[in-house]
Amino acid sequence: MRRSVIPGFGLGLGITLLYLAVIVLLPLAALILKASDIGAAQLWTILSSPRTLAAIRLTVTMALAATIFNAIYGTLLAWVLARYTFPGKRVLDALVDVPFALPTAVAGLALTALFAKTGWFGSVLEPLGLSVVYTPLGIGIAMAFTSIPFVVRTVQPVIEDLGSDVEEASRSLGANDLQILAKIIFPSIFPALLAGCSLSFARSLGEFGAVIFIAGNQPMKTEIVALLAFIRLEEYDYPAAATIAVVMLAMAFAMLLITNAVQAWQLRYLGRGGV
Repeated sequence: MRRSVIPGFGLGLGITLLYLAVIVLLPLAALILKASDIGAAQLWTILSSPRTLAAIRLTVTMALAATIFNAIYGTLLAWVLARYTFPGKRVLDALVDVPFALPTAVAGLALTALFAKTGWFGSVLEPLGLSVVYTPLGIGIAMAFTSIPFVVRTVQPVIEDLGSDVEEASRSLGANDLQILAKIIFPSIFPALLAGCSLSFARSLGEFGAVIFIAGNQPMKTEIVALLAFIRLEEYDYPAAATIAVVMLAMAFAMLLITNAVQAWQLRYLGRGGV
């Protein structure tokens, strides 16, 4: 029996499983059990209430909008950072991680100050009829700000590993820029892009601190699901809070399952020589 390079596999595996059970699985199980204590009729009443449906609709819509924006802009930013050298590149590369290091409440306050009527951006947008603060648009901007590093940091290493020699070889065979992008570059970065987008979407679904300051938190208009669950907790309505939280958890898990299925299909497609 070969000796492992890293000793203590049994101890390490045990600590890992214990951490996973206590920190991750146990709280999720408690949340699901709390939501399952109520009957099906009460569960349906909570989920079908107009306020809950409006919050879910707003949260999912803005999370999708933020994810689409991050997919486009984040890929372009990752491409620039991976392929070009220019003054201030390291500063720009470091700024990508600012949403990770910045407390979300501080981000929300900063975005509110920028997009208010008297802010730097708001004073320009308001005369054009574009209101950001206390609107769904502000929610989407806050979600995009806090989740864009997921896309950039998952796509950037893939672009760096891809190298420019693949493009040069394709051009030598007569391929144009559009064909190189569609048949060489995009299929190569698609699994990483999909992973980054799924993480961005999941982060946007659960975003709280950055959103509540810029959203205005008006029921039926700018109230997100996370805030509604928090309000139900303040009202000591634990079944409703648990039910709403389980819905958010189910949406995040569904997104991850779809992402894994698409990535597995993409890898099988590439393995068969589909590109």
